[in-house]
Amino acid sequence: MSANPNFASTPKVGKQLVNAANANRDGTGTIVSIFAAGANGSRIDKAVIAANGTTTAGMVRLYISDGATHTLIKEIPITAITPSGTVQSFNAVLTGDPFPLSIPIGYSLRASTHNAEAFIVTAFGGDF
Repeated sequence: MSANPNFASTPKVGKQLVNAANANRDGTGTIVSIFAAGANGSRIDKAVIAANGTTTAGMVRLYISDGATHTLIKEIPITAITPSGTVQSFNAVLTGDPFPLSIPIGYSLRASTHNAEAFIVTAFGGDF
């Protein structure tokens, strides 16, 4: 372990549309890559999950992947919302557990959604 702190030197944002139904929690099924580690690893400080429309009760799941195996690290409950001019769509900002998250080269943050509903998952961080 380093005696000195290591800070991300290059800001980085990863974002993807996640919309294929996947009720699995075991790392199988459709899982979308959101943020891939840089050449010296990366740190992810927070993630934002924003629905693109109406949602029903379900989950968005976050995984850490080494490229071959996807390991579930967080489930975010999604509430039923019908957005309108006065009702905002589902939105969650994740800043606590498991963030900040350091990932080594070859690893990535991935996501899936329980129901076939459209979410933009955005991760904010940087490369070492």
